[in-house]
Amino acid sequence: MIFLILFFGFLFGAILQYARLNKFDVISGMATLEDLTVAKAIAVAVGVGIILLNIEIGAGMATYHIKPFLVGGIILGGLIFGAGMAILGYCPGTSFVSLGEGALDALVGIIGGLFGGFVFTLVLPVIQPVLGPDLGKISLYSLTGGGSLFYVLAFIIGIVFIWLGFWMNKKEKGKSFEWLYAGAGLAVLNGFVFLTIATNRPIGASTSFPYMADVLTGFTGNDYFKKIATPGHWEMIFLIGATVAGFIFSISKMEFKLGLMHDNWIKYKGTSKTKRIIWAFIGGFILIFGARMAGGCTSGHIISGGMQVSVSSLVFAVFVFAGLLGTGKLFYKKQA
Repeated sequence: MIFLILFFGFLFGAILQYARLNKFDVISGMATLEDLTVAKAIAVAVGVGIILLNIEIGAGMATYHIKPFLVGGIILGGLIFGAGMAILGYCPGTSFVSLGEGALDALVGIIGGLFGGFVFTLVLPVIQPVLGPDLGKISLYSLTGGGSLFYVLAFIIGIVFIWLGFWMNKKEKGKSFEWLYAGAGLAVLNGFVFLTIATNRPIGASTSFPYMADVLTGFTGNDYFKKIATPGHWEMIFLIGATVAGFIFSISKMEFKLGLMHDNWIKYKGTSKTKRIIWAFIGGFILIFGARMAGGCTSGHIISGGMQVSVSSLVFAVFVFAGLLGTGKLFYKKQA
């Protein structure tokens, strides 16, 4: 099973790298609305995934893994996660792919994320009331009760998401379609991961951060660690595979390079390496803290949850993009 998880992680990393979805300039470009690659790929991944996954589940080949709608956690966590994503310029999963390519700021962000995960474990008992109320696991399936109406609506919603990707590409006047192939690839990969004969779970990344932080500090006797131990271990192995993919493909394309600064960062924030290190750490910290408040991240909540037409995941996505764009507007201002 470990080798299968590593393989899935490797494919995940390869897909992200193919369309440059892991790059700082691409993700920060989304925050400033200068690059819609990430949004287009996510829209296609969700759209294709809705159709594919619900066919699998209807055929008895997979099961739902809906995240509960924790109102406070989804809203506040989404805003915080979006802010961290804008500042760091990586998602929890993409940071490991970029680390494999030699991005040192991704490493700093990962370290910040480990601290964020550890602090979340410590303060969870105190902030637990803020995360609620818990409205339960709400999805299109639970709201419609299944049946023909559910499948008609699921297919329509899936097609709308795919159309949204093409609409954004037209607005952006994009000429390449790596985002389309990558989005479809992420949906197919997640479809395989969901299969009961495979791993019977969705793709995810952020749970590995508090898991690894608690293991490294020996703080494993708490209730939260017991809850996240299994998914956290799975995601850790998955992200190792993604890191290996980043390394192998960057080496094969002769693009591996140890570096801290990126064009978009220099354009808006200047050339200070110390400044980049500090903000990468802060970004990683709040990225993971927000993810754990909401119970997931870009891959584990927005894409995997969106494929299941989960209400909590779709609402989370709205607040993530609100936090991302709001922070992008305030944080990225051109140097005078």
